[in-house]
Amino acid sequence: MLDEPTNHLDLETIEWLETYLKGLTTPMVIVSHDREFLDRLCTQIVETERGVSATYLGNYSAYLQQKAEAQAAQLSTYERQQKELEKQQAFVESLRASATRSTQAKSREKQLDKIERVEAPTGGLRTLHFRFPPAPRSGREVVLIEDLVHSYDDKILFLAANLLIERGDRIAFLGPNGAGKSTLLRLIMGMEQATEGTVKLGDHNVIPGYFEQNQAEALELNKTVMETIHDEVPDWDNQEVRTILGRFLFSGDTVFKQVAALSGGEKSPPRLGKNAVTSSQFTDIDEPTNHLDIPAKEMLEESIQHYDGTVIVVSHDRYFISRVANKIVEIRDGEFRIYRGDYHYYLDKIAEEKEQAQLEAIAAEKAAKKAAKATAKRK
Repeated sequence: MLDEPTNHLDLETIEWLETYLKGLTTPMVIVSHDREFLDRLCTQIVETERGVSATYLGNYSAYLQQKAEAQAAQLSTYERQQKELEKQQAFVESLRASATRSTQAKSREKQLDKIERVEAPTGGLRTLHFRFPPAPRSGREVVLIEDLVHSYDDKILFLAANLLIERGDRIAFLGPNGAGKSTLLRLIMGMEQATEGTVKLGDHNVIPGYFEQNQAEALELNKTVMETIHDEVPDWDNQEVRTILGRFLFSGDTVFKQVAALSGGEKSPPRLGKNAVTSSQFTDIDEPTNHLDIPAKEMLEESIQHYDGTVIVVSHDRYFISRVANKIVEIRDGEFRIYRGDYHYYLDKIAEEKEQAQLEAIAAEKAAKKAAKATAKRK
């Protein structure tokens, strides 16, 4: 039984875990919001909604398709039955209007009452509603990183690294835990200073926003949820703040809960709420899907897709990355390796690089053997 096994694991470890679990014949029950993990491992999906569980055969993608098809079929059946019931009810009313046919009308009405009604498909559960505010247009250069060197004691994270982030980029930074992804975001935000080199924002209209990985550190624990948002927009009245918080499922007295009393999952909506009321042209987002359920992840993906600013994301959620990134930057050996395409493009290129490396290794081995034979003959 695995409860959110991929939380806080880097991509390499997640892929190792998937390979290990695929090799087992042991039955498994997995609770996870990692959609790619569910896609690769699961043969059944059990969805529990409004206290009712339904089972779908196949992986997560198959579940999505089956559920959509089932809802479409149910809606079609419901609409057909409603039309037929309206037609039959109209006929009953016409019989009732005739004094000589009232008995026939009652009989037909009893028949209608015995028909088993098809229920209308239920709407989606109430979930977060979030949009980034409109972003002022910036210059082409949003962030310029030149000859970056950064280290902690003897640990070197970046060594002469260079990168240009341009207007409209949606970059996902990838790399193992400890590679310096979160550190890079802090360097860009000016929260840390580079050991050597330059990290600077563009000169024209670059207004940064920041979603930190650790929500407990990003929020003031002694404040209420209402105060957290009010601090960002002090000129708003309480009703305006309540309206924003309502989009994040905080209503009634819950807006007066202290941040310290919120669970890990409850801390993400107020932090997103601060982004929802702050206009920025450039947004750094560090592990935004931690503690979010799947509907909330889908909401955030849609928000980023509609955002007209520039985004850089640090995430180990492969499904999320594939939905939001148009460029991948892998931190490898202290450098930035740039892949100018989405996550699937990156995977294809990585596979090509591995294949090329294997071919070169085989060629080198053959050359070494050939050289060894030539040397032996000369002797």
